[in-house]
Amino acid sequence: METVALARLLRLASPVLPVGGFGYSQGLEAAIDQGWVKAEADIAQWIEDVLASSLARFEAPMFCRLYRAWEARDYPAVERWNALFLAGRETAEFRAETVQMGASLRTLLASTGEFAREGLQPLAALSEPAYPTAFAFAAVLWGIALPEALTGYLFAWAENQVSAAMRTTRLGHVGAQRILARVASLLPELVACACDLRDEDLSNFTQALTIASCLHEIQSSRVFRS
Repeated sequence: METVALARLLRLASPVLPVGGFGYSQGLEAAIDQGWVKAEADIAQWIEDVLASSLARFEAPMFCRLYRAWEARDYPAVERWNALFLAGRETAEFRAETVQMGASLRTLLASTGEFAREGLQPLAALSEPAYPTAFAFAAVLWGIALPEALTGYLFAWAENQVSAAMRTTRLGHVGAQRILARVASLLPELVACACDLRDEDLSNFTQALTIASCLHEIQSSRVFRS
């Protein structure tokens, strides 16, 4: 990667990117509350399972399709894949999360002064850009190649999961790094598979994750928004 593109990817994947990702656990808080996830090994397994069974088979392939559509300036395809991604969100919390983060990233891109207004118009034209839609748009705009962009997207997701676990369990910093080391070793294969997945093989059927999100919606005491 060129140095500038790498720096831009690090910005997009940074936990301090002001899009609100830190406020969501994506069902993990509910899994912890229910006692399904307790110790470091459980947290690592949960994160790896969600990565392999959910993100790598639906969200990541959708990211690839959105990236390619933005790159080709095929805006009807962008709108179609964005709508399908939103329709595939399993719960109200998951849908609200991606819409809020997508809108926040769009606002951020328009606020830094790095881009002309006409350059951002294709993203501005979407009524409800999902987060992967906005992230893929930024990656194309900044000249970040697809494999690297998706790797950064998935690692940022995993890092946020680990951060959520640290705030709700006794997972320490070293344990968190052990989990992220395991995740990092999985990403090359997951990214390659996601980019090659056929349309007919897309799948978002992860029952435990969906149940966790549903339970979180009615959880009486919680730290996170999902």
